[in-house]
Amino acid sequence: MPDEVKLNANLFFARIKTVVDAWNNAGSSPELESMTGVDALLVVIGDPAGDDEPDRKSTAFQIWLLGYEFPSTIMLVLKDKIYFVCSATKGKILKQLIGPNSTVPIEILLQGKPKDPPTNAIPQVLEVMSAGKRIGTLTKEQHTGRLVDEWKNALDASNHKFDNVDISASLSACMAVKDSEEMKLIRTSSNVASVLLSAHFVPKLELILDRGSKTTHQALADSIDAKLGDGTKPDMRVFGKAKNASEIDFTSMEFIYPPIVQSNSSSSGYDIRFSAMSTEDQMSHEGIILVALGMKYRGYCANMARTFLVDAKKTQEQQYELLLTLQSEALTKLKDGTVAREVYQHVVNTVKAKSPELEKHLPKNVGWGMGLEFRDSSYVLGPKNSRLLKAGMVFNLILAFTDVVGEDGKKYSLLLTDTVKVGEEKGVCLTEGIKTFKDVLFSFNDDEPAPKGKSKESGDSKPAKSKSNGASPKKGELKSVQAGSKVLRAKTRQQFMDPEASTSLLARIANHQKELHLQRQEEGIARFAGEDDRTGREDGKIFKRFQSYKGEAALPKEVESLRIYVDRKNSSVVLPINGFAVPFHINVIKNASKSDEGEFTYLRINFQTPGQLAGKKEDTPFEDPNSTFIRSVSYRSTDGHRFDTLYKAIQELKKEVNKREQEKKAMADVVEQDNLQEIKGKRPVRLPEVFVRPATDGKRLPGDLEIHQNGLRYVSPLGQKIDLLFNNIKHLFFQPCDNEMLVIVHFHLKAPIMIGKKKTKDVQVYREASDVQFDETGNRKRKYRYGDEDEIELEQQERKRRQALNKEFKYFAEKIAEASDERLEVDIPFAELAFEGVPFRTNVKLQPTTDCLVHLADPPFLVVTLADIEIASLERVQFGLKQFDMVLIFKDFSRPPLQINSIPSNQLDNVKEWLDSVDVPLAEGPVNLNWGNIMKNINENPYEFFKEGGWGFLSGTAVGEDGSDASDVESEESEFEMDEDDDVESSSASESDYSEDSDASESGSGSFSDDESGEDWDELERKAAKSDKKRHEEGRGHGSESDSDRPVKKGKAKKK
Repeated sequence: MPDEVKLNANLFFARIKTVVDAWNNAGSSPELESMTGVDALLVVIGDPAGDDEPDRKSTAFQIWLLGYEFPSTIMLVLKDKIYFVCSATKGKILKQLIGPNSTVPIEILLQGKPKDPPTNAIPQVLEVMSAGKRIGTLTKEQHTGRLVDEWKNALDASNHKFDNVDISASLSACMAVKDSEEMKLIRTSSNVASVLLSAHFVPKLELILDRGSKTTHQALADSIDAKLGDGTKPDMRVFGKAKNASEIDFTSMEFIYPPIVQSNSSSSGYDIRFSAMSTEDQMSHEGIILVALGMKYRGYCANMARTFLVDAKKTQEQQYELLLTLQSEALTKLKDGTVAREVYQHVVNTVKAKSPELEKHLPKNVGWGMGLEFRDSSYVLGPKNSRLLKAGMVFNLILAFTDVVGEDGKKYSLLLTDTVKVGEEKGVCLTEGIKTFKDVLFSFNDDEPAPKGKSKESGDSKPAKSKSNGASPKKGELKSVQAGSKVLRAKTRQQFMDPEASTSLLARIANHQKELHLQRQEEGIARFAGEDDRTGREDGKIFKRFQSYKGEAALPKEVESLRIYVDRKNSSVVLPINGFAVPFHINVIKNASKSDEGEFTYLRINFQTPGQLAGKKEDTPFEDPNSTFIRSVSYRSTDGHRFDTLYKAIQELKKEVNKREQEKKAMADVVEQDNLQEIKGKRPVRLPEVFVRPATDGKRLPGDLEIHQNGLRYVSPLGQKIDLLFNNIKHLFFQPCDNEMLVIVHFHLKAPIMIGKKKTKDVQVYREASDVQFDETGNRKRKYRYGDEDEIELEQQERKRRQALNKEFKYFAEKIAEASDERLEVDIPFAELAFEGVPFRTNVKLQPTTDCLVHLADPPFLVVTLADIEIASLERVQFGLKQFDMVLIFKDFSRPPLQINSIPSNQLDNVKEWLDSVDVPLAEGPVNLNWGNIMKNINENPYEFFKEGGWGFLSGTAVGEDGSDASDVESEESEFEMDEDDDVESSSASESDYSEDSDASESGSGSFSDDESGEDWDELERKAAKSDKKRHEEGRGHGSESDSDRPVKKGKAKKK
């Protein structure tokens, strides 16, 4: 044992200093009041506690100091010295604390074995204690064992009587704020608990409900326990999904209490206490299901509990929604400086305001402090606790409604528990996942009529669909689908066997889309209320003043000759008018023209004036449009060569100034990041030998990506550096190299930065997955092998190499998320939901993630945040067409819509289901719309747009159950169509705001400039309708022609 146990001496003395400092300042803090006037601190520990006994603060204090539990040990702490009484074996371990770096003297007194004669260890400690009278100890704890008996006998025989003071509250205060090492252990416990619940319990529960299987509460709880076992052989199929799973010592992981599973069939009823037991009753397949589990890693605890609602009543759903609200409200109060009772009172006040009848069903407290002790009674979040919360404390936040009487007269409870860290501004949940409605809500198919010809199966009915599932695969095809914030497998087999399941899915999507469209309209009215008067809007065009020179003295000397002079330095053209040199800034000049007539050359300069279009721009604003303006000035000269030079100089100056303005506009949103704070004293976590995109200047060489205190730094072999700060990273992606050539860690930024001379909002590091550097010329093995052995071996090596790359990059991405203090989460694309499209000029694979739609394989990258999408419009959706388009309109109407073209039509249902599952409203139509013109009209008065129906002109929901044809769609969108006579002018006008390239990653191909030649879809539709009408009048009917690109083969007519 002495060789196995290694004590951290530096940590021991640092924490002893914390205790002594608290002791010295006890009079100034109410939390440390019990230490006031104490002469010594005494901690007596006997034999180990039984499994059924509660946690002891003395054991927790010992583990906090030493990292291990030392039973049968006495510890006496003075302000200038520490004494230990223990066995010889423990004494050898504790001697590791004695050394030249010891800040407090330590004396170890050994106790003899039972057969050995007694030593003077205990009398010596009593003699030291006799120098004082008030002894701080843990009076409420009861210990047993030989050492404890000897200590009690020695106290009774002593002539010196001591005043014992309970210091448990003060020790709790010393241990309440967790340091970085403690937080790391608690995060590990929380992570394992979260993974065990999400990766094992939830899928198993879904399978039981799907199959209608019978199981007991105890059996389900035992299945959770069996995944860990004794820690020597944990189920890595489950725990392998935990963060940094390879670094976890599962032999040091244990359950705090046996996992608890309860339903409305539990004979003991619902019991939210964590001392409750799972019963042997059959678990009910309807109503409320509660599960609770607590994990302990190296002594540090984490706890979580969840409620699952199966075919729940509406009132129960509303009550659970209130629980989620209560947790959000409680987290706002779990911050530095809050009094403990204020958290409880805030929860009570919220319930009174939202649902007063539930106040009596609240528990007596909403949690307690947690760490080495599962329940620290000094930090209970109850109505009477006046202790202050400090950043770094950890609490078990318990929100519940108990013994609520349902419509059937039966009582039920709802429970939501998480491990929470107190922050500077708000609390942070360390246990995560399986909390939202989409995760915990299940519904049966009772409300749908049974198919004809089928009789209901006896026994348990099967759930038709979990509400957490947002999509249904096609019949006969099992695949993963997006479900709100994660990917779940299809919940039921009915969707594959019953054709009517597909119809019911479309109906559910239709209903959900109606709700989303109504929600968007209400949000739009609320967002733009009060902005119906659009005059003076910030995004409107403003008058700009241009100054060529500050005064007459600043004019160049060349103007003295009263000749035309182009001043490139001041971006001006000086013209002689009536004997005066008059300067004009280049921005007030529209253009110049030159013509030759006989022996004279004419130079005409046109100015910007009201009432004219400037290229593709709107009317230029003027300070006073009613003033008198000079539209043009013409000069005549016989010196044609000079006018040629002047004409070219004006044109070049115009181009130069326009280019400068465009560059300035493009650089307007580029931010200058704060300085990177490098890690000092140790080597930073590094991902070596990776390439970066956009590439740095110079030769393409791999560099290293390092994690520092407040961000990341990429260092190339040539010394070039790229810094990315955590506060400027919006999304963090990891894309594995499964079926890909690259393994990628991608960063999407909030604001663009400059890399060399390139502006970018996306930075990624990657490594190529395939190794082409292998010997094809033959080696020793080839002499003895024939057939495909070499190819098989190479494939196996390739597979292993890809697995190693994925593991390395995913580990590094998780380290980034950990270093960012939970501000970033690793988002992984769902390859199962991928579809092809053309967001730019080439066809690429687009993959949804939890929060985005991305294309990361090659530049230009595409990253669209789903939360930024207002609505999705599916266009060219017609029978017979092989492809359709998707236009994403953003909530920020000043951003150009993103158009993704040429999506295969066989992906239409999958795209619809995905969009619906992530709560994006969608609509579909048979033709492409002119979104440049539409957005221009909306931006003129968005409030009026939403008041008049908002996005209803897109034909409502996109399911198409109403069977509306193209003519209906055309009539609905007619208010946004233009007259044919205005087509030329409006095309240039509509491009003004949407033809400039915005950030490629967010807007994609969003510039809706009409690059294509030929007629638009509206014109083609009108011609097609006219042609059909003509054929119908001639008696030939509509025929069976389609818009398909396939040629129709003419065959011989059959003889009758």
